[in-house]
Amino acid sequence: MEAKKEKPHSKNNPAKEKAVRALAEKIKNAKTLMIVSIKGLPARQFQMIKKSIREHASVQVAKRNIMVKSIDAVGKDSILDLKKYVQENSAFVISDMEGYQLAGILIQKRNPVNAKAGQIATDDIEVKAGPTDLVPGPAISELSAVGLQVSVENGKLSIKNPKIIANKGQKISTEMASILQKLNIQPFSVGLEPVAIFDIEHEKVYTNIEINPAKTAEELKAAAGKALGFSQKIVYYCKETIVYLLAKANANNQAISRLQSQTQIKSEEGK
Repeated sequence: MEAKKEKPHSKNNPAKEKAVRALAEKIKNAKTLMIVSIKGLPARQFQMIKKSIREHASVQVAKRNIMVKSIDAVGKDSILDLKKYVQENSAFVISDMEGYQLAGILIQKRNPVNAKAGQIATDDIEVKAGPTDLVPGPAISELSAVGLQVSVENGKLSIKNPKIIANKGQKISTEMASILQKLNIQPFSVGLEPVAIFDIEHEKVYTNIEINPAKTAEELKAAAGKALGFSQKIVYYCKETIVYLLAKANANNQAISRLQSQTQIKSEEGK
């Protein structure tokens, strides 16, 4: 009877260990580690985005277990919570920039894409009123099927009134996707989507990252308008209010002068 052969002890993979150490060192020497999703991002666009941000950050793609082990290898308890955000379609973005500043750059690098049936609308999708490149025919019934009113102008179809054909959170139907594509409306975008940020210096994890430059600009504009009115009301002196306050003071001074003149005239008449 032959003796059973002992199975050789499994050895650590030197290549994997080297990759883990290399990633961990890059993280330790940076200011920000961001986990991004690259799900649905075509390879060509991924390479373009990666190249366009290389002066700001390094994009590292590796197998999930290597990414998770590299987080462990950093040696900080505060970073361990980041592991649960690493998925199969994740990548590391390592940078010396502040996390939200980096997220803002990534948002600007998004590329618009056509809608696909089954996708969930991230915002209301509106079709604006105006001419289209579509000719009369089957397109009339297709547009009408999603609630659009059309007319024929110069041999082409024109949308009479603007209409939201999909609300935020609504699933895109096959008909909607087809119409949006025919109207050259690309309501979705793909890019490196920020999932979680680790501030290496302050050892803090940030999630639920929402960057909307246009919305933020509008909110700041509205807040500035309210602040200006409030500062004028409480007579707060600064370069933005000084012209108004001086004009108001001058107007008050003229009003007082007129009142004094009228009082003096009445006083003399009463003598």
